[in-house]
Amino acid sequence: MRDIFFDLSVRSVRLNFLRSLLASIGIVIGVVAISSMGMLGTNLQLSVKDQLSADVNTVMLTSDVVKVSTGLGAAPVSSSIDESTLNDIKGAAGQNDVVPIHRTSTQFSVGDQNGRGSIYGLDPSDVPKFLTIAQGSNIRGSDVLVGATIASNFNLVVGSTIKIGQNCATISRPVVRVAGILQARGIAADGVNADNGIVVDDTWYTDHFGGLDQYDQVNVIVQDVSTINQTEANINAKVNRNSDVVRISDASSRLSTISSTLGTITTFILAIGGISLVVAAVSIFNVMMMSVKERVQEIGILLSIGTEKGEVRRMFLYEALILGLIGAVVGGIMSFIIGY
Repeated sequence: MRDIFFDLSVRSVRLNFLRSLLASIGIVIGVVAISSMGMLGTNLQLSVKDQLSADVNTVMLTSDVVKVSTGLGAAPVSSSIDESTLNDIKGAAGQNDVVPIHRTSTQFSVGDQNGRGSIYGLDPSDVPKFLTIAQGSNIRGSDVLVGATIASNFNLVVGSTIKIGQNCATISRPVVRVAGILQARGIAADGVNADNGIVVDDTWYTDHFGGLDQYDQVNVIVQDVSTINQTEANINAKVNRNSDVVRISDASSRLSTISSTLGTITTFILAIGGISLVVAAVSIFNVMMMSVKERVQEIGILLSIGTEKGEVRRMFLYEALILGLIGAVVGGIMSFIIGY
């Protein structure tokens, strides 16, 4: 049996088609906004997790010793990992690969273009352990590897030349040749921003930047991820037996922290999208208020012939339901299309 009050609601929507259409469009916009922002936030989380998961087998070690610089206004700075500590780390790491890393940040120039990036000093044999060369060959002598971002921004190819260092008396500006271009890594959890970095031979690094037998970072690449906690415990017991010498972190802990942060950002983004949905709901409420005001006489006639107040109320609820369902269905379909 057809509900006459539903028919009256459909009739009202048709008679006020433009107003009803605008109210439904508001719902469409709200649904698309909250769905799109939700998908954007979720996709961001998945993308970051996917990139960081590639380094989940890496334990990152940095110096936990703070040395106080001399001079007026000098701030305390972190010390380096010395050769003795490195040997202790290798002893505790067992069969796992240990990669000592020199690191600094400086200017460089390609022709008349200037840039700034991280310079990493590595033993050539350590490069293939966690970096992939997309073009060219490994470092040798004064040859370097450049990250994908630097290569793209400065149009570098294998054989291009780069001047490294600043124009000052303490650092010369040697010219180096690009031996290879690294594959893009994206966000990495091992502390090496290779995309915006230049990798040089560790001997070349210490000749130009100093720091012989002093390392800014040591990465332990664990062969079996299930033993990562045990490896960290062994390193901690061996190296930090008397005092805290190195700070130990791994990709899984950083991944957890970053995921939590991204989850908060996603929730905030969804809240912003939800505002548009609230605005659309208020728009439908406004349409209903106008509809009630315009149909006072119709309501009076319905009540005079014995219609109950609940039935009149149901008529307007039907109308709001129609507008909301149309907007939600259309918005949902558009959200699937956008998400695809």
